Amino acid sequence: MDEVRPLLELTGATVRFGADAALDRVDFRLFPGEVHSLMGENGAGKSTLIKAVTGVLPLDAGELRLEGDHVVFASPHEAQAAGISTVYQEIEVLPNLSVAENICLGREPRRGGVISVRLMQARAREILLDLGLDIDPASMLGQHSVAVQQLVAIARAISTDVRILVLDEPTSSLDLDEVAELFRVIRDLKSRGVAILFVSHFLDQVYEICDRVTVLRDGAFVGEYLTTELLRIDLVQKMLGHDMAALKEREHGDDAAPDAAVVLEARGVSAAHGIADADVELGEGEVLGVAGLLGSGRTSLARTLTGVTRAQAGIIRIEGGDVHLDSPRRAISLGVVYSSEDRRRDGIVAELSVLDNITLALQAERGVLRQIPAARRRELAASWVEALDIRPPDLDRHAGTLSGGNQQKVLLARLLALSPRVLVLDEPTRGIDVGAKVEIQNLVGELADNGMSVVFISAELEEVLRVGDRVAVVRDGRIVRTAPAGLLTADSLLALVAQPDEDGE
Repeated sequence: MDEVRPLLELTGATVRFGADAALDRVDFRLFPGEVHSLMGENGAGKSTLIKAVTGVLPLDAGELRLEGDHVVFASPHEAQAAGISTVYQEIEVLPNLSVAENICLGREPRRGGVISVRLMQARAREILLDLGLDIDPASMLGQHSVAVQQLVAIARAISTDVRILVLDEPTSSLDLDEVAELFRVIRDLKSRGVAILFVSHFLDQVYEICDRVTVLRDGAFVGEYLTTELLRIDLVQKMLGHDMAALKEREHGDDAAPDAAVVLEARGVSAAHGIADADVELGEGEVLGVAGLLGSGRTSLARTLTGVTRAQAGIIRIEGGDVHLDSPRRAISLGVVYSSEDRRRDGIVAELSVLDNITLALQAERGVLRQIPAARRRELAASWVEALDIRPPDLDRHAGTLSGGNQQKVLLARLLALSPRVLVLDEPTRGIDVGAKVEIQNLVGELADNGMSVVFISAELEEVLRVGDRVAVVRDGRIVRTAPAGLLTADSLLALVAQPDEDGE
């Protein structure tokens, strides 16, 4: 492949924000018909490189070449006109419009000066069929799953004679079958000579779909490697710059029920369009892992246990007493807090400072008439920044400018500042790098060791087994099995998650 001239090439790319260099003399090559992964911890410079390539950010130094010619993109529109399209992790689609309208947005076919719906649907159908996708172009996009919306976003991107497709965390919200369908489309595009820049924190997926990987660390270029020639452990070490600190192992018992006093209990709990007849027991100092496919009901379970969704049936007990959780505020008052899987929408307030984000819930609990003194707020926030190693340790920095892993730590600090008894975490490590992931997993273990009870939901089965003491398997809105983590393997857990019971339940 190296004999072929790069389709896109960055040399000495430097991007500065004030005195800080987000990219520092980085080299990057992308060849036709390859899938190339950009790897690095959060804050390594991956997003900045993507923005430099797609016209979002200008280079302060260095050069960008397209098919050997020097280019400067003043905007994403100019990059798109040159054949570079991007599909971001937060899918930029309009669910209130049809599939065809989303695909043809801004390029609607007209007849007699008026947009032709018939021509637009025919054009969209042609693009979809070309990708092997059987999606009704007249259907409303919002009626479809996240996976279909992702594929429609890709169809829109390639409808502009794309030569380079940038996919930023495209699988973060997809289940196994949906990932397989996405990879089928990627391989099809690759066979046509499209160059694909694939950004993901899932190492298994990188090694399954990517030909080459470029590693960044602290804004600098570490190296470019063929995935067939780089061991996974070596990749992790290159990303971190050192041997990965060993994950602190938790002792897993063989009991199917918690040995300690039950802190949170649910019996026959049901909620609309989510979970049905669920039984849960969570012991003091226990981590209950929750495994299930996307849409299985695992998030509905978390939201029902924390008052975000009202239970329609069943009983919830906290420390032996029946409770009515009709709101998150009521749950918080009882020591039960919830971290949503969508930290961008339901968690971090990007425009507020790290200080304000950390103290937000605590101040809300006290009310507007009992303001926390400014000095106490800073002292409290600074203590959590130090305890969770939030980087950079700048209390006045907007939280939205932090890496994903550090945003997650800020969100955890906000919840922990409430001194909860029960912490319910829905996908707390989604979309963050391997180093930050280990830190959060270790933190969960330490919290449990100090008596906190944790519900830990993750799509990564190995993570559920690693972190949880017991695992509750959710399928089709029901908890079908709860078993000690020590008695399960990734394969046996996958079978429980994905396969129907023999009796058809």
